[in-house]
Amino acid sequence: MKATIGLNRLFCAIALLMAGFTPIHAQEKFKVCADPLNPPYSNKDGTGFENKIAELFAKELGQTLEYTWFPQRIGFINNTLKGEVDNQEGVYKCDVIMGVPAGYDMTLTTIPYYHSTYVLLIAKGRGWDDITDITKLADLPLERQEKLRIAMFDRGPGTTWLQYLGLLDQGIPYQTMSGDSENNTAMQIDKDIKLKKIDMVVLWGPLAGHIISQNPKNTFSELLMPNNLPGMKFDFSMAMGVRQPDKDRKKQLDALITKNHQQIQAILSKYHMPLLPIPEASKDKDD
Repeated sequence: MKATIGLNRLFCAIALLMAGFTPIHAQEKFKVCADPLNPPYSNKDGTGFENKIAELFAKELGQTLEYTWFPQRIGFINNTLKGEVDNQEGVYKCDVIMGVPAGYDMTLTTIPYYHSTYVLLIAKGRGWDDITDITKLADLPLERQEKLRIAMFDRGPGTTWLQYLGLLDQGIPYQTMSGDSENNTAMQIDKDIKLKKIDMVVLWGPLAGHIISQNPKNTFSELLMPNNLPGMKFDFSMAMGVRQPDKDRKKQLDALITKNHQQIQAILSKYHMPLLPIPEASKDKDD
């Protein structure tokens, strides 16, 4: 009987190998899908916080870190996570996206590894230093309101908030995905603030943190967006994404996120982003 069981296991292993399947624990590479120019998340030079966490996980698994680089815009998922290697059916270019919203419907998502919020960044020394409370913007005299220059994006809660305040006319429009191969969103906003094209911007926490890190200390006031406005949400949990059928890899990443919580938080803390407690409901969502 034992010999029969042993042969059955051997035949199953051979069948899996012939089918091009490699068990998670036997893989030699930690294959990550990433944008080559997307600070503070990922960079080809490895300086993004997603790069650092990918390095940590690869080391934990005893695997070699390997990237598939593709710009973070429309088509990213299909050209990376769901993109097969040429002439190799069932073999994919990469296996993990290091940052997606928890519950993202285009991937299977891990438990969250950080929770952040949108903030209002205000450049100091330009006549707005008295704005220490976000609600004060709505109460400004019309003459001052007309002088506002606030960056707003084609999608995102910041534009909804400006509309709520009746300040859309003061918004300077930007595209979330510009297609610019030399500047991502944070890089372009940073340049335009320095050129005084804009004085303030509502930005997702990590992007705001990147701008703060690129400027001298005390260049900005940083105000957290309110969490009590009707129909508006500014704080979100972020997770990692894998292909929907890849439940074993999700479990593996979940375990790594839990085990390395302190190291992950230490990495994130170096990027000047606002970090909030991860809601319990968000932690349990994908279990």
